[in-house]
Amino acid sequence: MVFGGIQKSTLIDYPGKVSCVLFFSGCNFHCPYCHNPELAKGQAVEPWREQAVYDFLEARKGFLSGVVISGGEPSLHPDVIRVCRTIRQMGYPIKLDTNGSRPKVLEELISGGLVDYVAMDVKTDPAYYTKFIQKDCNTDAITASIQLIKASGISHEFRTTCIRPLIDTHIMKRICVLIQGADLYVLQRFRLSHVLDPDFFNKNDCCITENDLQAYRTIAEKWVASCMIR
Repeated sequence: MVFGGIQKSTLIDYPGKVSCVLFFSGCNFHCPYCHNPELAKGQAVEPWREQAVYDFLEARKGFLSGVVISGGEPSLHPDVIRVCRTIRQMGYPIKLDTNGSRPKVLEELISGGLVDYVAMDVKTDPAYYTKFIQKDCNTDAITASIQLIKASGISHEFRTTCIRPLIDTHIMKRICVLIQGADLYVLQRFRLSHVLDPDFFNKNDCCITENDLQAYRTIAEKWVASCMIR
């Protein structure tokens, strides 16, 4: 297979590890704020063939301490399980970034011991996914993935990019009920640059202030082990 791109080193994408990020291209969601629009559309930003990735990982042993599988949406790809198995056999811990739309794939990765950390984006209250994220979204899959991750016993986080009208106080409370007991909840600041759907931001007042973020954090801290703003 061909990866959509690679970030060769990062200190922030895999907590506690120096990692690289492997990007799978293609996504089944249309999040207006997506900051990887080319990958979301299935384009390769910087194509890397599979063997070249493995050669890179082999050469970086001793420097890298983890690998992040991201996208796009990795769980859409039939090769993701095989790729994760190969990377694990090389001795690397793996963090998976996912939108939670493919709980069966997620379950196979977790039960097979192929991922060590899972980060799932919770875009808004699942009841609003078909309005804001994807018209044909299976919202039951979203809630199933949340429960699967919480019950997995592996390190995990949920994260929400905070923009209006996807997030407000009521929606934040609904999300917190769903992720209750999670290890970590990350509230992400929105960056209005290089987004998937610029028109969305021309039509909506999307601004969330720092005071709003602090208020959301105060709500979330009551429901999860840890909450942070990023």
